[in-house]
Amino acid sequence: MEVVSQKVSVQKADSSKIGQVDFDNLAFGDIFTDHMLVCDFKNGAWQTPEIVPYQNLEIAPSARVFHYGQAIFEGMKAYKDDNGGIWLFRPEENFKRFNVSSSRMAMPEVPEHVFFEGLKTLLKLESDWIKPGIGNSLYIRPFAIASHAGIIASPADEYKFMVICSPAQAYYGGEVRVKIAEKFSRAANGGFGYAKAAGNYAGQFYPTNLAKEEGFQQIVWTDANTHEYIEEAGTMNIFIRFNDTLVTCPISDRILDGVTRKSVIALAEHLGIKVEIRPIKVQELVDGAQNGSLKEIFGSGTAAVISPVSGFGYKENRYELAPQEDSYATRLKGMLTGIQHNTVEDPFGWRYSV
Repeated sequence: MEVVSQKVSVQKADSSKIGQVDFDNLAFGDIFTDHMLVCDFKNGAWQTPEIVPYQNLEIAPSARVFHYGQAIFEGMKAYKDDNGGIWLFRPEENFKRFNVSSSRMAMPEVPEHVFFEGLKTLLKLESDWIKPGIGNSLYIRPFAIASHAGIIASPADEYKFMVICSPAQAYYGGEVRVKIAEKFSRAANGGFGYAKAAGNYAGQFYPTNLAKEEGFQQIVWTDANTHEYIEEAGTMNIFIRFNDTLVTCPISDRILDGVTRKSVIALAEHLGIKVEIRPIKVQELVDGAQNGSLKEIFGSGTAAVISPVSGFGYKENRYELAPQEDSYATRLKGMLTGIQHNTVEDPFGWRYSV
């Protein structure tokens, strides 16, 4: 697809709202920076990317996104080290996955230079919003929607690619307990569970609300055919430690190919931890909780990073996990965040300088 211009147009905000933000008390995803990136697709081509002050959109009520759900997104983070350097973590993986999602939702792929040049220009402009220190980051939300007006059930001809940013600290506060689904599934074979499409996340809200009514923070999906196998959590890929072996499910049409997931696997192997990628039966989890072989459960994701699970519920039973002195989650999170914040060596070449 032809690109009209490789330049990024910048329109700066008249003033900044950063002085009104309490960076010590951030609710995830509530505060946004002064600017955003916008790039339109029309007449068969991506137009000039523009950075403009953060503002509301003007869009027709007949825009296809509202009626047929052509909407995808990614989750990324920017980090600042103690010398003021700004870093991204494996952004090429997010870019590739963004376009995998685009293709599955019959949307035009975003060119690499629009994604990266636009993002780097935006992050340099918003540098003051990125605070140094482990636990601090700037959450980045690239997304695309069908903006074409018209309610015929077909792919749109016009789209908007945008990037907004939000200063972030921890995604989960306190202990996390999960409910294992007995009835609901996130996706099925041949579907679009592997895409970061908006509808995949909307579909999880109702089952998650039911789980929250029982005192759980998240739901863990099971397979659509039998509900006997673990898949992933609502916002995280799942890792399970049986004795000294770390186990996670294989990716598929149903399971998101998480960037943090594949990083955790590589880190664990680098640390000499035995890793198995295989189907996991729910009954194996229950048996492990009863016989003591189940040592840890944790989730991984861009927002959550690595989030330990302190207990789970299945059917009418609840199971608690005792804290581990040699916690794999703690070791892996320490190395992962060290790489992201440029405080330890990066043997994998994952850090990306902005």
